[in-house]
Amino acid sequence: MKIVISTDVYYPMINGVAVFSRNLAAGLKKRGHQVMVLAPSITGKFGVEKDQEYGFTVVRQKSKRMHLYPDQIEKVPKDKKMLGVKVPQVVYKNGLHVSYNPYLDIKHVLDDFQPDIIHNQTPGPLALAVFRYAKKRNIPIVSTDHAYPDNLTQQVKLPELAKKPINAAMNAYFLSFLRRSEYATMPTEQAIADLLPKNRRFFKVPVEAISNGIDLSRFAKGRANADIYEKYNIPKNTPIVLYVGRVDPEKSLDVLVHAFVDVLQKVPKAHLVVVGDGTARQKLEKIAEKEKIAKHAHFLGRVVGDDLPQIYRTATLFAITSKTETQSIVVMEAMASGLPTVAVKAGAIPELVKHGKNGYIYEPDDKDSVARGIAHILENKDLREKMSEDAVKRIEKHDISYTLTRIETIYNTVLDKRAK
Repeated sequence: MKIVISTDVYYPMINGVAVFSRNLAAGLKKRGHQVMVLAPSITGKFGVEKDQEYGFTVVRQKSKRMHLYPDQIEKVPKDKKMLGVKVPQVVYKNGLHVSYNPYLDIKHVLDDFQPDIIHNQTPGPLALAVFRYAKKRNIPIVSTDHAYPDNLTQQVKLPELAKKPINAAMNAYFLSFLRRSEYATMPTEQAIADLLPKNRRFFKVPVEAISNGIDLSRFAKGRANADIYEKYNIPKNTPIVLYVGRVDPEKSLDVLVHAFVDVLQKVPKAHLVVVGDGTARQKLEKIAEKEKIAKHAHFLGRVVGDDLPQIYRTATLFAITSKTETQSIVVMEAMASGLPTVAVKAGAIPELVKHGKNGYIYEPDDKDSVARGIAHILENKDLREKMSEDAVKRIEKHDISYTLTRIETIYNTVLDKRAK
């Protein structure tokens, strides 16, 4: 089968959509399909490349930087000072690359490739160009919605009264993106319940919950390599509370840092390790300094490749206080690594974290409960072991092999329907 995966955010960016898109392409390629990824260029220029690890084709579309948001590749710069006063970042030199008008580029590429099916991962400019192309060439499209509107609106400081209508308008756009497809997926049942209309009378496209999945051969329980501690300045033989992911405002990491201040009152040797970068990193570092816990808080920045599974293995538990998670690949990676998780009731997190079983889950912004939950797990070895075993067992059904098999079935179903 010739499969095209279209996405406006892609590796080497590190976020859920970018990671899943690459995992999907790699998995389908391993299963014998011909796979092409359409994504914005990270240099601005059109180009065709091979994924060095997996061998599928990536076609980078001409792009321009959107300077209001960092590219999630380069380190977010520190705030500049003017007359001794720190000036917050409003625009970023290394802004996000966006392909604003990619139709002509993709037209030539797809005409040569002759895809059987196209799978959209984002509702951005690339998807709009793909819809236009597919309609003219009569090519079926499957689309996946990975995002809640809050993922975007939380990036900017808006009055609460303004967020609700903006979120509603954005969700309507997301639904229109799915309606233009022949089959749609979301990562969880909770996302479907939250984002799709309760009355499906005017929403005829079938929508299915399919886990993003993770590679359980890569993320697994075990001991970290000895050199990983020195490389990232992570203390050995001490309780480690780990967070992995974007360090942006909608992740509500200030709740976790403030909670960790209270954790240290009960577990003085504990350390907080934050992996990732984003626009909120400087704020969090300032909170750590103000609360005098900086020596216990490690902000590692971006970590990729084989080091990331090793970082998980250094940890005692995983903590996430984000209120906008469509599924959360990092929680699945943590569970596969045998880590109990402390999280909040938001998005689809409750489908993964079961209170008292493989971790604890609390109301959003409840930093006191988060602190108590973290401390309780750190202080109880037997509880940690039980939660660790439950996490590993619970994550088995999220192995990416199941995801790939189901997506292949959907592709074949759509193609068979077209053939009749």
